[in-house]
Amino acid sequence: MSKPLMTLLATACALTFPALAHSRPISLTAQLKNYGGDGAYLAVYVTDAKGAYVRTLWVSGGKAKYYKHLSDWSRLSAGDAKRLDGVTGASVGAGRTLKVTADLADALIDAGYEIRIDAAAEDMRDSPSEVRVPLSKANVGKPQAGKQYIQSMTFQLQ
Repeated sequence: MSKPLMTLLATACALTFPALAHSRPISLTAQLKNYGGDGAYLAVYVTDAKGAYVRTLWVSGGKAKYYKHLSDWSRLSAGDAKRLDGVTGASVGAGRTLKVTADLADALIDAGYEIRIDAAAEDMRDSPSEVRVPLSKANVGKPQAGKQYIQSMTFQLQ
């Protein structure tokens, strides 16, 4: 390969890779309905444009034996050995609010990715993909309604 071509390639890589690696905080707020049951288990995660699992942002609920009820997340993230590293907390009671902050790569924004939340509560129906919202600047701050347990979910990019 010629020296000018190598220099051009090296420069392109040096300019491109930092942009791909740059991330920013995302803050997500989910307000639960007063559904009249025990605390909800919630899995907040990101999928790509084809619906494939990318990353877990947060899991609410301390007993791993119930994670199977977060069925879409459980199925999609099964191969991710680190899916729970530092991203778990207590279940969220009816009428309460969950607030989560995580870092996301800028490359995921406006690129077809989605934020999804699966929900389940003891002795009540499971709700896979309770909320699905495209990870786009157009959806920042816009409330998204859930199907069964979540009144609304919003996210902010910082």
